[in-house]
Amino acid sequence: MTNTQIGNRAHRRSRGRRQRTVQPAPAFVRREIPFFEFLGEEGLERIETQADELIQEVGLDFCDDPRALEVWKAAGADVKGMRVRLPKGMARDLCKTAPRKFRQHARNPERTVEIGGRSAVFAAVYGPPFVRDLKGGRRYGSMADFENLAKLAYMLPHIHHQGFVICEPCDVPVNKRHLDMLYAHMKYSDKPTLGAITEMGRAKDSVDMARILHGADFMEENCVIMGNVNTNSPLLVDRVVTEAIYTYCGANQGMIISPFILGGAMGPVTTAASIAQAMAEVMVCIAFTQLVRPGAPVIMGNFLSSMSLKSGAPTFGMPEPVASHYIIGQLSRRLGVPLRSGGSLTASKIPDAQAAAESADSMQSTALGGTNFVLQSAGWLEGGLVTGYEKMILDADRLGGYQKLLGGVDTSDNGLGVNAYTDVEPGGHFLGSDHTMANYETAYYDAAMSDSECFEQWEEEGSKDAAARAYDRWNQMLNEYEAPPLDPAKDEELLAYIAKKKESMEDAWY
Repeated sequence: MTNTQIGNRAHRRSRGRRQRTVQPAPAFVRREIPFFEFLGEEGLERIETQADELIQEVGLDFCDDPRALEVWKAAGADVKGMRVRLPKGMARDLCKTAPRKFRQHARNPERTVEIGGRSAVFAAVYGPPFVRDLKGGRRYGSMADFENLAKLAYMLPHIHHQGFVICEPCDVPVNKRHLDMLYAHMKYSDKPTLGAITEMGRAKDSVDMARILHGADFMEENCVIMGNVNTNSPLLVDRVVTEAIYTYCGANQGMIISPFILGGAMGPVTTAASIAQAMAEVMVCIAFTQLVRPGAPVIMGNFLSSMSLKSGAPTFGMPEPVASHYIIGQLSRRLGVPLRSGGSLTASKIPDAQAAAESADSMQSTALGGTNFVLQSAGWLEGGLVTGYEKMILDADRLGGYQKLLGGVDTSDNGLGVNAYTDVEPGGHFLGSDHTMANYETAYYDAAMSDSECFEQWEEEGSKDAAARAYDRWNQMLNEYEAPPLDPAKDEELLAYIAKKKESMEDAWY
């Protein structure tokens, strides 16, 4: 076989793979490489000491929830007004009952994810009120957008978890949209999902709907849904957080607790100080989950952003939050709890070179630092205000590369090419060798959205940039979408639950 024939054969195979809508991929990433240790022992100990002193000496305010204050009093904390201070070591001792790793079960068992230890789970973007695509531009998200994006998250093989607020469907009443949102994830995907947290009734609806989908007996013993909350930094825990903890952890379901610190605003301007504050906030909240239900699954979150001190605008992919991804990974392993941090973060308004650079720096440190659950893995634009259709496709394509990287390097006989030289003479080539053909499909990650063809081929196919290729890709995917099977009886029960809840309240738009 000539070099030209081999090249043409490879090109045809490559083009064939690019036409597939759904590629096989594992349910989550199993890490085979070491964790990147960014900070030395002395630095880690100083951050931990500062966090402990904040908990003891300054304390955290638990506002608008007398029940939470009573829980802390009963546990032996120093409670004065809304301020809660914990004796030395109390928070860390309570954190010990939180599992080091756990599984969140999907309705399709093959999609069940492991969170913690040496695993990594990539979840979609969470929270933007706006969406953007090449033809429709920037606009408020709608339910149609939400359903489209939920379908894409299901179809993209390297997104393991749906997340929840993949965009805000602003054409549905605020007090009812959580029902439609969760149903869309349950209906259009069989991957795991998060639930609502903004009000206790909405959190309860999420847990109730999960109980319908998975069964009450199974759910009593297994995590099938989680809530994601933020502390009100600096050092304030509001009722949204505590009520979500009662609802999810009380039902043996998972909680992700993430201090959201914009350095210089909600925390000190220096990186180590903000990390210490985040550790103080999250340790106290994890401790609270274990008072509500010892052993309840919980994820330690960290979302530290730098800012422009000239304008006050958040910045992403900068060296300070990149460093925090590494350091918080070290601290989470020392505390013994799973970690959420980072993502494909950018302040860019469109999927351009700025978006690529900032997202790559943010995601590289997220992956190497040892994050176990990555919310905001794909689709984030404009500092989290916008979900980008094309950005989601481009980000998800790169996630496959991170999965390959975290899988390490094969050093078996095959990996070392022990038999690769039997049919290749010195000065020859390996293009048509048995070893090459045996490893053809798996040797290198095929980034489907990257164009590596010759200039003439690129020009012949329309001279499209990455965003244009991603636009074509997501439209093709939606045209080919097929819903995963859902038990008709469960579907009917979910729809009946939603209808009854909606009938019980008037529409509210704020």
